[in-house]
Amino acid sequence: MTLVLRSGVAYYNPSIVLQQRLPSLQHRDFRLLWIGQVASFIGSQMQLTAVNWDIFALLRGQTLTFTLLGAPISLAADAFGLGLLGLVRVLPIIAFALIGGALADARDRRGLMLWSSLVSMAFATALAALALFGNTAVWPIYVATAGITAATAFGNPARQALLPNIVPREHFTNAVSLNTLGVQIASIVGPAVAGVLIGVTSVGVIYALNAISFIFVIVAVLLMAYRDTARNSSGNAVSLKSIGEGLRFVFSTPMIASTMLLDFFATFFSSARTMLPIIAAEVLRTDVAGYGLLSTASALGSVIAGVITSLRREIQRQGAVLIGSVLIFGLATAFFGIATNFVVSYILFAITGAADTVSTVIRNIIRQLHTPDELRGRMVGVNMMFFIGGPQLGELEAGLVAAAFGVPFSIVSGGVATVLLTLWVAARFPMLRTYRALAQPAV
Repeated sequence: MTLVLRSGVAYYNPSIVLQQRLPSLQHRDFRLLWIGQVASFIGSQMQLTAVNWDIFALLRGQTLTFTLLGAPISLAADAFGLGLLGLVRVLPIIAFALIGGALADARDRRGLMLWSSLVSMAFATALAALALFGNTAVWPIYVATAGITAATAFGNPARQALLPNIVPREHFTNAVSLNTLGVQIASIVGPAVAGVLIGVTSVGVIYALNAISFIFVIVAVLLMAYRDTARNSSGNAVSLKSIGEGLRFVFSTPMIASTMLLDFFATFFSSARTMLPIIAAEVLRTDVAGYGLLSTASALGSVIAGVITSLRREIQRQGAVLIGSVLIFGLATAFFGIATNFVVSYILFAITGAADTVSTVIRNIIRQLHTPDELRGRMVGVNMMFFIGGPQLGELEAGLVAAAFGVPFSIVSGGVATVLLTLWVAARFPMLRTYRALAQPAV
């Protein structure tokens, strides 16, 4: 407890506690950006939940039948359609993430964030209009999803690379923890609200609310005092040479490369979120409100872990904690795949969120503090292909396996694969197991 003396009497001062525990919020630009992002993330999570349910509802009960090498094959259309969302999201990331990273090192990062948000808002608005006018086709949903993902691929490297410019190094761990916490708060509020609104209104309303949510981050970026300057060592040109510099840096730095491998393996094989509509409806036998509630489980676990990490100044033995959290993530995913009780499923899914948050905070700190500012945007661009591309490819893999062998097998096998591959990374990169000091670069 923090006390201050006033006229010889000790008083509890909550503002001092806030400054000590959440020091990054003292900085106006970070505070603006954090509030704007949380509002926008809530809208994005609402849309993600609505898109999954929309495609599930449009394709439910249908079967895809085709012949492969003379043998007839039948796939569940809803599982395949949900898995296809992963491919729709990963292609723009592959196409634009490296370019977005190079732009973040060569152009005004604030401007990139602004344009990314405006383009995303336009696609969300178009999707809302189509849904409100009675769209019954899945392809417009895929097109809008791809457009928003492409805009994110351009804007996300700038957003992440900007953080060390607006928060001093001594408050950086707290800022990363709060950013992760903000995402997870949105991941609770968004799906819960979406689940209720789908039942009483329509997915079109949710798409419209997502479009409105982008206004918050746009206003926040416009109000920021920080003004960016070009920092690319290759000048202002975005070229194959500058992209190559970023790739060489990432893959020649074992500490960064190993954390990205962990990212990819965990998110590729343990992508259970896209299958939640099927799990809710066909395994747990609940309705759309239950689906929305189940969608909050991972985020609730993340918030609990995020609060704990944000109130800590440092995390001891970061490497061991990182590996352990990914192992827990894989194990919880595997058990989630065989659970048939709603409460048990909720708890296991919450554990995956908590473990993922701890690993995400440590990975982000390691990467940001071990990357020079002039390369930070390109590092984030490469990381997007692992951190965001991994789960999207994982959704495709999960959808194909689920369509052929069932959802439980898809989730259980993914969790087991995550555990085995994490153990391989730990054996392959011993410096990751023993990593402790954030202040000293490990290359």
